Amino acid sequence: MKILISACLLGACCRYDGASKPQPWAAALAGRHTLVPVCPEQLGGLPTPRPPAERRGDRVVTEAGGDVTDQYRRGAEETLRLCRLLGCEAAVLKERSPSCGHGRIHDGTFTGKLAAGDGVTAELLGKNGIIVYGESDIQTLLG
Repeated sequence: MKILISACLLGACCRYDGASKPQPWAAALAGRHTLVPVCPEQLGGLPTPRPPAERRGDRVVTEAGGDVTDQYRRGAEETLRLCRLLGCEAAVLKERSPSCGHGRIHDGTFTGKLAAGDGVTAELLGKNGIIVYGESDIQTLLG
């Protein structure tokens, strides 16, 4: 199966802070599936590094109050376009992210607290029939 995956989970330094979050299970997943790495924030035109952002309702804002909603939406749309173009059936995305988080994301207060919800990209993919997993759900795909 072709699976879209947050590039930071494969070791690409594309997170907001310029770091990555490489996962030890990535090689096993790549041995069973074709992985398609993406960074929706970069696809939306945001630089790396970039100010931290959190989702507040339908908006995505930086801690300083800047509105980056348009870039997050553009990145989500480009991610969906690539997903369809390449025939990806599922996505493994970085948990808690305002773009990729699935189920629980930072609550918009920049205090580290989490709330129920999806990031902009995870939400759009789910609405379009793409199964979205967080990295803690990986055993489902490695089964």
